[in-house]
Amino acid sequence: MSIQTALTKRLGIRHPVLLAPMDVVADASLASAVSGAGGLGILGGGYGDAAWLEREIARIKETQVRFGIGFITWSLAKQPRLLDLALESGPAAVMLSFGDPAPFAEPIKRSGAALICQVQTIDMAREAASVGADILVAQGTEAGGHGATRSTLTLVPELIDAIGPDVPVVAAGGIADGRGLAAALMLGASGVLMGTRFYATKEAAIAAEAKARVQRATGDETARGVVFDIARKRVWPAPFTGRCLRNDFLERWTGRELELVRRAEQEHAGYLAAREAGNFDIAAVIAGEAVGLVRDIPSAREVVVRVSQEAEALLKGATQRLSE
Repeated sequence: MSIQTALTKRLGIRHPVLLAPMDVVADASLASAVSGAGGLGILGGGYGDAAWLEREIARIKETQVRFGIGFITWSLAKQPRLLDLALESGPAAVMLSFGDPAPFAEPIKRSGAALICQVQTIDMAREAASVGADILVAQGTEAGGHGATRSTLTLVPELIDAIGPDVPVVAAGGIADGRGLAAALMLGASGVLMGTRFYATKEAAIAAEAKARVQRATGDETARGVVFDIARKRVWPAPFTGRCLRNDFLERWTGRELELVRRAEQEHAGYLAAREAGNFDIAAVIAGEAVGLVRDIPSAREVVVRVSQEAEALLKGATQRLSE
C-alpha cells in the first residue's frame, strides 16, 4: 500500500516524500537511497560547486533512479551555466529556492523536468505559480537551514487556498515522522519535503558527530539568525535567516552580530578550520525544530517507508473513527 496524491502522480513516485536538497549533505548516496525507497531524492546543488555537481550527477545516474537537483536561486543566477549541466542529466525535477525563478523557469520546463519552487510567503507562491511552477514547497520557519518567518501549520493551507487546486503543494518545516505527513495531507498538501530527518541517516554526507547532535537535541535547542552566515562569509539577502543547533559559537555571538562582521576575516578562518576538523562547538549543525522528533540514525530507505506507513495508518484510523 502507498499514499497516492497529485505529487506522486506528477513525479512518478510511490510515496509523497521528498528529500530536501541540503547543500553537500544531499549527495548521490542519500538522494539515490530516498528515490530507491519510493520517494524523490533531490541532489543539493546549493551554492553551485560545478565539480561536486558533475561528480554526484554521474554517481546517481549509475543507480538508474529518478532524481531531482536543487539550487539556491540567487546563487544560481551568478553562474547560470550550472542549470545547463543539471538539465543535461535528465532530472525528473529541478528545485529552485530563495530567489526569482523566472529566468530559469522556461528552460527547466522545456527540458521536461518538473519545476519545483520553494516559497515562504503567499506573494512568493503567486510569483512562482505565474512563471509555471509545477509544484510548490511551502516552507515554514521551523525548517532547518535558511527560511523566513511563517509557520508551516498556517502557511500550507493559506497557500493552497490562494493558489488553487491545480498546483500540488508540499509542506516543509518541522516534519520528521508519519504524524507530520498525515497532518500535512489533512491541511491539503500533496506530500512533504524533509531535511533534518534525512540529515540524521546513515547515507547523509555529514560527520557522525553532527548526526549524533541532531539525535540528542530537542527543538528548543535550535535558533534562527545570521551568525553562521557571517562566519562563513555567505551573508544572505533579506528576509532569509538560517536555523541551526545552538552551540558555543552561536551563544557567543548572538546579539553581537555587528562586532562579528568587523572581525569577519579572523573568525572566518577559525570557523573553516573548525568545520574541517569536525568541531561542532564552533561549526554549524544545520537542522530544524524537527530534531526533537529524531531519535535514531536509520537508513534513508527506512525513513521513507516508516513515515509513509505511519501516515497511512494514522489516516486510516482517523477515517474509521469518523465513520463510527
